[in-house]
Amino acid sequence: MRTRFSRRLAADAGLLAVAAAFVLPLAWVLLSAVDPGADLRVRIPDGVTFGHFDAVLTEDVTFRPLLNSLLLCGGATLLTVVCAALAAYPLSRFRSRLNRPFLLTVLFATSLPITAIMVPVYALFVQVDLIDTMRGTIFFFAASQLPFAIWLMKNFMDGVPKELEEAAWTDGASSLQSLVRIVLPLMGPGVAVVTVFAFVMMWGNFFVPFMLLLTPDQMPAAVSINEFFGNRGMVAYGQLAAFSIIYSTPVILLYVLVARRLGGGFALGGAMKG
Repeated sequence: MRTRFSRRLAADAGLLAVAAAFVLPLAWVLLSAVDPGADLRVRIPDGVTFGHFDAVLTEDVTFRPLLNSLLLCGGATLLTVVCAALAAYPLSRFRSRLNRPFLLTVLFATSLPITAIMVPVYALFVQVDLIDTMRGTIFFFAASQLPFAIWLMKNFMDGVPKELEEAAWTDGASSLQSLVRIVLPLMGPGVAVVTVFAFVMMWGNFFVPFMLLLTPDQMPAAVSINEFFGNRGMVAYGQLAAFSIIYSTPVILLYVLVARRLGGGFALGGAMKG
C-alpha cells in the first residue's frame, strides 16, 4: 500500500513539473504584457499598464505583418487542403501497386529538414522569378506541408464508406462531385484537423519567409517579432509579451471555430440506413 502511494506521489510530482514547464512561460507572457517594469522574471506586477499594447498596435509593427501572415498562411492552407484532398482521394479509393511506394515516398518527404533544402529552393526561386513574392512563399509553404497533409487526409478518407459514392455514381455523379458533395462533408473533422495543423505550422514558421522574402513590407509577424530583440542584448520585454498575445490570437480563434468539428466525429450514423 505504501509502495503504491509512493508511486502515485512520484507520478503526481512529475505531472506537476511538466505542467509548470508549460504554465510558467504562458504566465510570463500574460503578466509581462501589463507590467510597466517587465523583465525575464515571472512576477505579479506592481502596477498595470496597457502602454505595451499601445506601443505595438501600429501599422508597421503589428497590423501589416499580421495581414501578411494571414495572406501567406491562409492562402497556403487553402492550397494545401485542396491539393491534399485531390491527392488522397485516388490513394484511398483505388488500389494500385504504386500506392504503397508513393505513400512511403510522401512519408520520406515529411522527414526532410526544411533547412537542408532551402539553398536549392532559393536558387530555384531566383531562376523562376519567385523570390521576394508572396505567391512564391505561399507555394513553398503549401509544398512543405503537403506530404503530411496527404497522409492525414487519406486516413480520414478511408473511414468514409465507398458505398455512399457508388450510390451517387449510379445517379450520374462524377468522382469529383462525389468527393466534394459526399466524402468531404462526411469527413469534416478530418478536414478541420488538416486545416488547423497546416495553418499552425505555417503561422509559426520564421525561417521560410525570412529566406524567401526580402522586402520589409512583405514580412509576416513571425519575422517581424525579431525586431523586439535589440542590439547588445537589449530586449523590449513588455512589448514582446504584448505582441506575442496579439500574434497568438488568430491561431486561438481558428481552433475555437473548428473545435466543435474536432470533437465531433464522423456523421455516418444514419448514412447507411435505408
